[in-house]
Amino acid sequence: MKIAIASENKIVSQHFGHCETFEIFNTKNGGIISEESLENPGHKPGFLPRFLNENGVNVIISGGMGQAAVDIFNENNIEVIVGAKGLAKDLAKDYLNGELESTGSICHDHNH
Repeated sequence: MKIAIASENKIVSQHFGHCETFEIFNTKNGGIISEESLENPGHKPGFLPRFLNENGVNVIISGGMGQAAVDIFNENNIEVIVGAKGLAKDLAKDYLNGELESTGSICHDHNH
């Protein structure tokens, strides 16, 4: 499984589309086996969910995200966790341990 975390300096970004990188954690048997950083190629409506899907992502974690992005992730069977705070790697571990839940916090405007 691949977990992507929208990040700014390895800390979860509060706005998915405007993050610097996506920290990607490849996991197996409940543990992280490798990690990489993917630079955010740019915020265009509908693009990033498809970009992450093409990179094999199964779960996306962010501080906040718009409903349109959530809908596209859901259409591609990618689990969405929003409302997260903290270090990307810690969040990936928390997710794997079943200790991370989505708050359902959806962004309704772009003024954050």
